[in-house]
Amino acid sequence: MSVHLMMSAGRGPRECSWALARLARRLESDATRRKVVTRRVETVAGERPGTFRSILLQISGAGAEEFAVSWTGTLCWQAPSPYRAGPGRKNWYVTAQPCDMSQVRTVFDERDVDMVPCRTGGPGGQHRNKASTAVRATHRPTGTVVVVDTERQFTLNRAIALRLIRERLEAGDAAAGRQAETTRWRIHDDLIRGDPTRTERP
Repeated sequence: MSVHLMMSAGRGPRECSWALARLARRLESDATRRKVVTRRVETVAGERPGTFRSILLQISGAGAEEFAVSWTGTLCWQAPSPYRAGPGRKNWYVTAQPCDMSQVRTVFDERDVDMVPCRTGGPGGQHRNKASTAVRATHRPTGTVVVVDTERQFTLNRAIALRLIRERLEAGDAAAGRQAETTRWRIHDDLIRGDPTRTERP
């Protein structure tokens, strides 16, 4: 069992990046106590050494999902700022949200493609109009359909149809991947300050 948790300082001040680093270490210590494995998949450094704007964690092992839930939401690190002198604000907020890291890849197999010969009209002479040289190709798993009649031989049109279906499936996978990445990065703007789900102190 494995889940991913994105921890982000959002658009908060530099103290939030400082708080994120400390909250991440606290989370990792908590995971060790609960015999859950964590791994930092991706980090974005903050302005100051040892701080982070975001950390993407992979959490795995028995109870990984339950553990991730216990650290999900608005987190508060309660301590004086290390960057500002004198009394002042002591609550620094970050967000932790699960994110989908699954990569959907459509497996292309020619056996999943139905090929149906068909006739086409238009220019090309008497042979092209009467013979079933065009092809209608349907990829059954996704419903993707292409019709190819650019060549005067069925075998050539069939080869082109297979190539076009493969290209469309790859383009669809790439678009889905970009959308998933955009969704993950929106987490940075979802930070709600106040009323934290969890508060930690040094």
